[in-house]
Amino acid sequence: MARLVRSLLFVPGNNSRFLEKAKTLPADIVCFDLEDSVPDNEKKNARQLIKETLKRRSEYTPDVYVRINSPSSGKTVDDLKEITVKGIDGIVIPKVNNVNELKKIEKTLSSLEKKQKLKPIELMPSIESAEGVVNSYEIASSTKRVAALVFGVFDLLNDMGIEYTKQAEGAKYARSKISLDAKAAGTYAIDAIWQDLKDVNGLREDCIAGKNLGYSGKSIIHPDQIQVTHEIFYPNNTEIEWAEKVYKKYLEATKTGRGATVIEGKMIDEVHYKRAKALLQVAKRIDS
Repeated sequence: MARLVRSLLFVPGNNSRFLEKAKTLPADIVCFDLEDSVPDNEKKNARQLIKETLKRRSEYTPDVYVRINSPSSGKTVDDLKEITVKGIDGIVIPKVNNVNELKKIEKTLSSLEKKQKLKPIELMPSIESAEGVVNSYEIASSTKRVAALVFGVFDLLNDMGIEYTKQAEGAKYARSKISLDAKAAGTYAIDAIWQDLKDVNGLREDCIAGKNLGYSGKSIIHPDQIQVTHEIFYPNNTEIEWAEKVYKKYLEATKTGRGATVIEGKMIDEVHYKRAKALLQVAKRIDS
């Protein structure tokens, strides 16, 4: 499963300048947002901007995701109809409470993919409620599409009726459980955002705490947070070893005319090779 998920950078989907700037950013994943950063009266415009931007996917180096609106919002079908197009790598689904919500979205997505002749798109459910925390393992293991769980601390605390502090005392159990459940399900966990853009030391300490809990990376809200996040969430030895296997095996497969192969029972293809290559470049195991 070797890949770089150190940083998941949210980019407001209704801001064409920010969408354009995202091309040059070194985040591992840029996530065009249709949810919290976009007012209701801008949702339609944001969908169209993102749809047009996805046509230029080749200009973006990071993986390109879109965060749709939550299952309870009534907006997910409209979101999916517009953004399920060639160029999208994955979808972040906010405020997932249970498997049924995820399965409904997957059913709609599968139908749209079939019409567009697209490969299955990755999903990252965001866990942001007490119910979601209780069900996080079932959510993570419910479909092979799940690439990671994302921890959403602010909505969780609001759901629990707890005031936010930088130490997020009331979310400690949830933060630990989500990363543990993701690992048990064989996928990644991406930690919650650090809100104070001026507190770089606080960001660094929070990244270290998240890494010590098993998170592979962090959600971020500003490009200035990328450097510190990448410095802390450096690939570990297990990830590097797996990337080396993927890189070597895929190159061997292509020499015999195959575009896909199997390693330890897991199918890999070009996208896995590209992600393994990027990880090995960061770890300085191969040249850029």
